[in-house]
Amino acid sequence: MNISGILVQTKADEVEKVVVRLQESGLCEVYTHDELGRIVIVIEGSGIEEEISKLKQIEKIAGVITADMHYSYSEDELNLAKAEFEKEGSVPEVLNEENLRAEEIIYGGDLRKKNI
Repeated sequence: MNISGILVQTKADEVEKVVVRLQESGLCEVYTHDELGRIVIVIEGSGIEEEISKLKQIEKIAGVITADMHYSYSEDELNLAKAEFEKEGSVPEVLNEENLRAEEIIYGGDLRKKNI
């Protein structure tokens, strides 16, 4: 399951009409909008292909000037990352040291391979 936040831009005087069109489209959920013509929506899909398809359909709705993805969550990517993390060990050994002070930790991108 993928979930993405989209910012839709329309003309200020068309925002209410575009909000209704988006709600009636069945493609998304409208979360908020303002008087400047900005509309925040959320789309869901079983994968990125479905989300891209929905985004392209939203771009074609009358009154939509732009529709840009600003946030994306992919359950599959999260599950892969969790599996990789668990395979390598849940907590880097160095972080289990009781006398280690935070200012002694030098982060270089991967604490699992760091020897302090």
